Amino acid sequence: MPTPSTGRLRKLLSRLREHPLARVGPGLITGVADDDPSGIATYSQAGAQYGLGMLWTMPLSFPLMAAVQSMCARIGRVTGKGLAANMAAVFPMSVVRAAVLLLLLANTLNIAADIAAMGETAELVLGGNRHLLTVLFAMAILLAQVYVPYHRYVFVLRWLTASLLAYAAVLFTVHVPWSTVGWRTLWPGFVPDRNAATVIVAVFGTTISPYLFFWQASEEVEDMDARPRAAPLLRDARPAARELRRIRWDTWSGMFYSNVSAYFIILATALTLHAAGITRIETAAQAAGALRPLAGDFAFELFALGILGVGLIGVPVLAGSGAYALAEIMHWKLGLERRAMDARGFYGVIAVSMLGALAIQYLPISPMRALFWSAVINGVVSVPLIIMVVILASRRSVLGAYCASRTAIALGCVAAAVMGAAAVRMFMD
Repeated sequence: MPTPSTGRLRKLLSRLREHPLARVGPGLITGVADDDPSGIATYSQAGAQYGLGMLWTMPLSFPLMAAVQSMCARIGRVTGKGLAANMAAVFPMSVVRAAVLLLLLANTLNIAADIAAMGETAELVLGGNRHLLTVLFAMAILLAQVYVPYHRYVFVLRWLTASLLAYAAVLFTVHVPWSTVGWRTLWPGFVPDRNAATVIVAVFGTTISPYLFFWQASEEVEDMDARPRAAPLLRDARPAARELRRIRWDTWSGMFYSNVSAYFIILATALTLHAAGITRIETAAQAAGALRPLAGDFAFELFALGILGVGLIGVPVLAGSGAYALAEIMHWKLGLERRAMDARGFYGVIAVSMLGALAIQYLPISPMRALFWSAVINGVVSVPLIIMVVILASRRSVLGAYCASRTAIALGCVAAAVMGAAAVRMFMD
C-alpha cells in the first residue's frame, strides 16, 4: 500500500515531467551545435585579431539568434512540418531549391572544416595521424546517425552539450581585467573598415546560421512524432500553451548557453593570443595549440576538449539539417528515428555530405581557411532566409492562431537588417 511520502514523491515526479526543463532538447542541442569547430575558429579569429573589441557582438546577437530560432521551432511544432516544407508551400519552388542547394554546399564545407579540426586536435592531444583520426571521426558520426535511433542518439547529444563548459574554465587560467571587459562588452572598440565588417559578418554568420534554422524546426517534428498521440498544434490545440512555453524556455536558454560560450572563446583568445601578438588563426586546433605556451597545458586541454565535444554535436547537425531540407522538398521519407532502409534518400544525403567532406581533405585547398569564409557566406545567405522565416512566422495561413509575437518578428527584422548592413559594408571599398 503506498505511503503518504510515496504519493508525494510520485506527485513531485509527475510535476517534474511536465516542467519545461524535463523536455529541454532541440534548443539546447541547436545552441551548442552553433559553436562547432568552425564557429570556434571564427570566434578565435575575432578575439585574436581585435582583442576585446568584438565582445559586443555577443550580447547584440543573443536576442536576435534566439528570436529567429524560436520562430523556426514554432513553425515546426505548430505545422508538424520542417522549415523547407513550409517554405515550399509559400515561396516559389525555384527560390526554395536554390536555398537548399546553398545550404547543402555550405554544410559540406563546414563539415569538412569541422572534422579536419577534430582530427588535428586529436593529433595534438593523443598523437597519431590526423588524416586517419579525421576518417575515424567521420565514419563514427555517420554510423551513429544511420544506425542509432533518434531517441537514443539525442540523449547522447544532450550530454555532450556539457563540453562547452570548457571555455568558461579556460578563463580561470588567465588574468581577466573585468572592468575593461565590461566596458568593451557594452561599447565596440574597432575601426569600422572593410576588414572589421568581414569579421562581424563571419561572427554573425556562424552565430545565426542557416543550417540551425532547418535543424531546429525538424527536431521539433521529430520530438513530436516520438511521443504517442502527439499532433501538430494546428490539429490539436490542447497542449499549445505548454508546448509554446517549453519552446520559449528551451530555445532562449539554449541560445544563451551558446552565446555565453562564444563570448568566453572571444574573451579567452583576446586575453591570450591577441595580447601575445598572435592575430591570425587558421584553425580551431591552432588556437588550442597557441594557448599552451601562453596559458599552460590545462587551458590547452580544456580548449581541445571543447573542440572535440562540440564537433561531435555540430557535424551531425550540419549533415542532418541538409538531409531534412532536401528530403522535404523532394517528398522523401525522412527522420533520424527511421531505419536506413526506410528512408534511403534522407540517409543518402547524410552519407554524401559526410563522404564529400572527407574528400575535401585530400583536395589542394585548405578546408580550414574555407571555414572562415563559409561563415561569411552564411552571414550573407542568412539575410534572405531570415526574411522568409519572419514571413512564415507572421502568416495566419501558415501558423493559424499561433503566429509569432510582434517582439519576435521585430527582432527577426533587426537580425536581417544588421547582417545585411554588415554584408554591404564588407563589399564596399
